[in-house]
Parts: sequence; structure tokens; C-alpha cells
Amino acid sequence: MPDDRHPGRHEEVHLFVERMAMAWADVGFPRMAGRVLFTVMSADGPLTAAQIGERLGVSAAAVSGAVRHLTQFGMLVREPVPRSRRDHYRMPDDPWYEGTVTKTGLYKNFIDIADAGADALGGTATPGGARVGEMRDFFVFVQEELDSLGERWRARRAANGHAEPPAA
Repeated sequence: MPDDRHPGRHEEVHLFVERMAMAWADVGFPRMAGRVLFTVMSADGPLTAAQIGERLGVSAAAVSGAVRHLTQFGMLVREPVPRSRRDHYRMPDDPWYEGTVTKTGLYKNFIDIADAGADALGGTATPGGARVGEMRDFFVFVQEELDSLGERWRARRAANGHAEPPAA
């Protein structure tokens, strides 16, 4: 696996990619998607599916499902290669917070479904409705905390020189 920044350190980079992909797979993330994500992260610039496949020792076709998954979650950005039918894949500017939390709509979906579920169960006056209502309230709380966490994260990124400070 070529390493653009550290020639001769291919094995160390390969080990990083495989270990991180395995750690993510342990918590339910598709392993090939993890391998692709950390391969792109370790490159100096954007990569085509063929280049990703070459670094991983798999076919470009094996990469296609992973890049589709990663682009849907905002973890990779797909850009066309000029005058070519190929695409480049790169990391977005802030994949960790923006890609994993804000773009998925996960908690909003949970909140909406739980709200409808509590109503279907007769509201919070019934035991089942109360349990579902409490679940909804928990997800509302989590979403509010994540919004606040996102603001603090953007400020810390800016303080560490990774991004512009958030607009006031």
C-alpha cells in the first residue's frame, strides 16, 4: 500500500488502515467501508476507486459499495476527474462531527418515530406511551447536546488551526 507522505513505511500504514477498520467493524461499521475510509484518509490527495483498490489489494468493484456507503454518510466526497469517466474520492473538511452526526438525521428520525409511537399508544398517560415518550425525550436531549457539542467542536478545531471559527 503506497504511503505518499512516508515512502518505505507501507507496512505501518497498511497496519493502521487494517487496525482502524477492524476497530470500526467491531462496533458495526462495514469493514470494507472502514478500509476504504482510512486508505483515503492516509493519502496526500484524492484517489480513484482503482487507486483505492490497488492500495488495499482488492478490485475497484469491491471498493464501489464502500464508497457509496461512505458518500451517503458524508464521510467521503466524490468529485469527477476532468475529461474522464472516473471519480476521485477525498475526505470532507470535517468528517467526524459533520459526517457522522449532523448529516444522518438519525436522532430526528428516532424522535419523529417515537413521537408517533407514543401517540399510537395513547399518549404518555399509558405505561407503554410513557416509556416511548421517555425514549423520545432522551433522543431530544441527545440531539440538543450534539448540537451544543458541535459548536464546541468547531471552536476547538479552529483553536487547533484546523478550520475557521464558527460564525457568530
